[in-house]
Amino acid sequence: MNTITMPADVPLIAMKRGGQMENVHRGRISVVSAKDGELVYACGDVQTPAYVRSTAKPVQAIASLLDGTAETYGFEDRHLALLAASHRGSREQLETLEDILRLTGLDEDALAIHPTLPVGRRARDEWVAAGGKPRKLFHTCAGKHLGVLAWSKLKGWPLEGYIHPDHPAQQEIFRRIKRWAEAENEQVTLGKDGCGFPVAAMPLRRLALMYGRLANPEFAQDREAARVAERIASAMNAYPDRVEGKHRLASILLEDPNVVAKSGAHGVFALGLRSEKLGVSIAVTDGTEVAWPYVIKAILKQTGGVSAETMRKLDLVFPDEFLNDAGETAGSWEAIFKLDAI
Repeated sequence: MNTITMPADVPLIAMKRGGQMENVHRGRISVVSAKDGELVYACGDVQTPAYVRSTAKPVQAIASLLDGTAETYGFEDRHLALLAASHRGSREQLETLEDILRLTGLDEDALAIHPTLPVGRRARDEWVAAGGKPRKLFHTCAGKHLGVLAWSKLKGWPLEGYIHPDHPAQQEIFRRIKRWAEAENEQVTLGKDGCGFPVAAMPLRRLALMYGRLANPEFAQDREAARVAERIASAMNAYPDRVEGKHRLASILLEDPNVVAKSGAHGVFALGLRSEKLGVSIAVTDGTEVAWPYVIKAILKQTGGVSAETMRKLDLVFPDEFLNDAGETAGSWEAIFKLDAI
């Protein structure tokens, strides 16, 4: 029988109903200095690896941008935001993806993903009501895929098999991710992401450093990559709703010029704070994203890093009290962790 090793996590968020505890979401939190990568705060074992999932997208784009992909095809910031996106299928997102096809001369059929409907409920309902059919461009990772295809076309690499670990694009991406996270001497495991890309699992604190350095590229040891990392982070801030979508946690945070943020999947979320020179990563053990906003709000109340207006938006979209279908208060979310200073 195989033995499953559980991460050393801690209780993070409780959901209460009628004054009674109903659910508890456990997980791990890492807060590091962008300057030197040292831990500032931690909850749980931040050395335990976590799959970085879609939080890696801005860093996955670095290698292609270093080779001049943006300049070759005339990509603007709105296009770069889609390269780092987990899009929901809005009209603006789809138009930007179609523009990438036009600029690069790529065919939608080259995407190594199945046709699907928009992830966002409103976008999906509107598309289906208008008689729309599934498209590959509606896959939430389509922007990342198009970025690698455009890069492969530029380099003369085969377009077929671009998602496989032995493809030159994926080998360079993996090298860049380890270098950006300063994880070259760490155990980094490769798995397969939901969209078919290879996905790295590394210590959670390394993911925090990735985002500390995205927000503060002046501290990156990889000086070659710092310039393009700054550009893609700036594009994410310029087009926050292209990166995820309206009312999404990452997009609300990206509206704040002090923050670079991105969700992953199955409980992983990361952000960087410019003025505070910090990187933050969280992993919710049960894989849910419903706990993210309340974990993030509690972290920000201790570390600072967002404006009063940003916190107001977070409280408006993710209120601590939740309502039932009759519009009555049914319970509340409560942070039950305290960041331990290292």
